[in-house]
Amino acid sequence: MARTTNETARDGLPKGFRSAELGWPELRRIPRPPYRVPLLGDVIGASRHTPMQDSLRYARQLGPIFRRRAFGKEFVFVWGAALAADLADETRFAKHVGLGVANLRPVAGDGLFTAYNHEPNWQLAHEVLAPGFSREAMAGYHVMMLDVAARLTDHWDRARAAGRAVDVPGDMTKLTLETIARTGFGHDFGSFERSRPHPFVSAMVGTLTYAQRLNTVPAPLAPWLLRDASRRNAADIAHLNRTVDDLVRERRAAAGGEGDLLDRMLETTHPVTGERLSPENVRRQVITFLVAGHETTSGALSFALHYLAQHPEVAARVRDEVDRVWDDTEAPGYEQVARLRYTRRVLDESLRLWPTAPAFAREAREDTVLGGAYPMRRGAWALVLTGMLHRDPDVWGPDAERFDPDRFDAKAVRSRAPHTFKPFGTGARACIGRQFALHEATLVLGLLLRRYELRPEPGYRLRVTERLTLMPEGLRLRLERRTGSGGPGPAPEGGARTGDAEEEGDGGDAVSAAPCPVHRTGD
Repeated sequence: MARTTNETARDGLPKGFRSAELGWPELRRIPRPPYRVPLLGDVIGASRHTPMQDSLRYARQLGPIFRRRAFGKEFVFVWGAALAADLADETRFAKHVGLGVANLRPVAGDGLFTAYNHEPNWQLAHEVLAPGFSREAMAGYHVMMLDVAARLTDHWDRARAAGRAVDVPGDMTKLTLETIARTGFGHDFGSFERSRPHPFVSAMVGTLTYAQRLNTVPAPLAPWLLRDASRRNAADIAHLNRTVDDLVRERRAAAGGEGDLLDRMLETTHPVTGERLSPENVRRQVITFLVAGHETTSGALSFALHYLAQHPEVAARVRDEVDRVWDDTEAPGYEQVARLRYTRRVLDESLRLWPTAPAFAREAREDTVLGGAYPMRRGAWALVLTGMLHRDPDVWGPDAERFDPDRFDAKAVRSRAPHTFKPFGTGARACIGRQFALHEATLVLGLLLRRYELRPEPGYRLRVTERLTLMPEGLRLRLERRTGSGGPGPAPEGGARTGDAEEEGDGGDAVSAAPCPVHRTGD
């Protein structure tokens, strides 16, 4: 497979980037938009602010595989279920670090999400950190998740009492940042005590936005067109690095914590080779977890809350389930979260319509033919449009745009082909923190729906902002406190994890005691 490095080539692109015409010998057979502008490419009607949503629009017009050209770079997009399933074949395809992800390497380097397949630190870090997402570890995180959720509900109670609507994406970002910081690194950012976003969040959003912008300008001209943005990005990266360096320094001075992810990074050696993560790689892994560990989960929660507010009949079913399963327990145990089957379906359906990581790239390990029809050379790659895969009418029916959590009842999940629901990526490089995110999000939805009635602001229509990840824009809700409803309090120990999907990468409401296959292999 193509070997690439963290360096930048003379054309301004990440070294090793291959435009599609270099890897797809029969590229002309793949449909493209009808109006192509010389030098600029397929830019008519496109917006540099919403490239992913533009691609969804082209997908509907051009079919299950298509291509787009922008500023001399040609891309192949795939969303048809049969082709996506073929790309999920680990014997023929592997993760490809696409342009948007490669643009994050100046800050995340060879961290789990941004590492190239040939870089040894990926396997080392994965083997060191995978036990941090075991059932036993998750049960310990649950207690801290409850504590952070209590800070959120205190914040929302004050807003409700003052008659204010709540900023859903902003507050979900605070919640998920504090959760991963507390559970993984023993750190408190004090997000709910701030009137403005924590500087770490501002720096993180800045780096994600800059990575997205790099894809919307001609690479050789980026140093001039994005001169000011580049300076801000360098300052943002420096802030992220300083924050993490301070966090690590405090942990070393304290001679260890309580066995969290940071302790594993600093102290664990590989059981066979005795290797440790280098200080530089520890910094990259911490940044990766802090960014990826909260950005996507906050988006998933925000979309789910939007749909619950828009569909009161669905919210009522969630409340009925929470009341039945949790009864009058003030602080639900870990086992009780796993039993919120319908609540989990709501989360899965939200992730189907708006997967917050909206695409993943796959590259050919050797020369092959995709779907028996499209030849690919070794190193050629395609971008799987997750949001369109999740709308494939051959899989999800003619009403695929409709919000319906019952698509994820056990019978429906079993009836669908594998590899049709991929909000966490696929294969060996799928998300290592998948169960963490699902447990956290299911717990929080249960707590919020038990406590509040959600009222959308009149006239709000869903708008989606893009910064590599997806997030509802301007989503604010008004709250009414449920009479006699409970809330999170001191947390008991013990419990079980949120139900695993029935197929690797696919959602469902089944609950299994078996380890998640993504945990065994993913990042």
